[in-house]
Amino acid sequence: MKFCQSCGMPLMEEGMFGTNNDGSKNEDYCVYCYEKGSFKDDMTMEQMIQFCIPHMVKANPDITEEQARKSMEEFFPTLKRWK
Repeated sequence: MKFCQSCGMPLMEEGMFGTNNDGSKNEDYCVYCYEKGSFKDDMTMEQMIQFCIPHMVKANPDITEEQARKSMEEFFPTLKRWK
């Protein structure tokens, strides 16, 4: 499975891919993070984690905010944007 290399969201279908300058799909980043060849938001990894916590908890109601944060703090440094 592919994951957005910025926010870690699973990329399960082509409509979820961001776009390059020429409008072609970018298979590294999702539509929420990347558009027309650049990131939509200029943020740090910590800011991205903070932004993603509520989304992860909503998608996985069996985990707490603390568990979501810990998981992302381990996973995000492996993503292309944050290496």
